[in-house]
Amino acid sequence: MEQLDPHTGRAYTVGITGPPGVGKSTLVDRLTAHLRQSGLTVGVLAVDPTSPFTGGALLGDRIRMQRHYLDDGVFIRSVATRGQSGGLPRIVKSMVRVLDAAGKDVILVETVGVGQTELGIMGVADSVAVAMMPESGDSIQTLKAGVMEIADLYVINKADRDGANQMATAVTNMLHLADLAKGWNPPVLLTQAHANVGVAEFWSGVEDHRKFLTDSGNLERRRVERRRQEFLESVQEELHRRVTALIRSDPTMAEILDGIDTKATEPYAAALRLLADDGKVTALFNQR
Repeated sequence: MEQLDPHTGRAYTVGITGPPGVGKSTLVDRLTAHLRQSGLTVGVLAVDPTSPFTGGALLGDRIRMQRHYLDDGVFIRSVATRGQSGGLPRIVKSMVRVLDAAGKDVILVETVGVGQTELGIMGVADSVAVAMMPESGDSIQTLKAGVMEIADLYVINKADRDGANQMATAVTNMLHLADLAKGWNPPVLLTQAHANVGVAEFWSGVEDHRKFLTDSGNLERRRVERRRQEFLESVQEELHRRVTALIRSDPTMAEILDGIDTKATEPYAAALRLLADDGKVTALFNQR
């Protein structure tokens, strides 16, 4: 990855998130076809639930986007969450970097569900689109879950259903009440992905957002912030792994845990004492 890293930064990454059942996969499929017709190469990463039997992605590559398999300009991969609670699997960031270095023009990252995974898309995407559909309680709940802070575009899919215009009005009204200090007014777009309606307009909205970010200098700032955040998260994860390994092998750590178990030591105070022990800290950083 270190050798690939200097060759990244050319691709544009779009995150498409939202509750299950709103047609994200169909939207990604149609958007991929639109991009290929425009002469752009595409990488698609679909984050799926983990199968309890195989440990792999539950939906898998073969079920979605089959018509693109023989196209050398498209790379598709499903990524299993593998039981990870919150955020995107760490490997997604590395896979985005590989696709970028491989020369893909656009990388589409589709995430499953809402909540922390939805928020995690901010860590990989230049533009984030939140997909919803009419007559969906999950879509309404999505609006209440803080996505105003992450969405750069709103896509109301299955817009041929009753209530699409009302939902578009509701989202627009909520945006008017929101503090849009970042200077970008997220568009609310209507699509019918199954009929390939509104897909070109969706991509046009993404291009408008990309131009806004580029002209304002926010694109580079976002990318720098993401890389720094990835560094901090990597340090945190690696230290957690090493502390866990030390607990299993170090008798002093066993004594600390015994003190925590018997309430002789308060957990936070024990953590501070551990970090104040230069020998233990050195041991943590010297682990492999």
